[in-house]
Amino acid sequence: MRRIFTLLLLATSMVSFSQSKDEKAIYKLLDDQVVAWNNADLVTFMEGYWKNDSLMFIGKSGVTYGWQNTLDNYKKGYPNKAAMGDFTSTVIQLKKLSKNFYSVTGKWYLKRTIGDATGHYTLLVQKINGKWLIISDHSS
Repeated sequence: MRRIFTLLLLATSMVSFSQSKDEKAIYKLLDDQVVAWNNADLVTFMEGYWKNDSLMFIGKSGVTYGWQNTLDNYKKGYPNKAAMGDFTSTVIQLKKLSKNFYSVTGKWYLKRTIGDATGHYTLLVQKINGKWLIISDHSS
């Protein structure tokens, strides 16, 4: 039993150590967004996005450019806690593209009293001024 516990502990620590500092920062960005969403705080949720007119969001209504336009669309689509529900997200793949770019593919889920919703997303994340930010989001 002790041997199994030791192997499990070693395997768990190896997974933790295998994540780079950048990957950990990106996971923290995503985790912070989940917390903000579940607190019905869209402005804090949007802190994970590049605050720029070139931010691109692709959703069911097509392409939206700009941080403020994206926030406005979120506010229209999710006007209250009932619409926002309880958000969970699972990263399927985090892939380093270059020193300053990662792609993130994942699955999102909203548990809501008005009806659950689920879908997938692909994010392009860029390190800008030392901070990882989402510069492109394709969610469906």
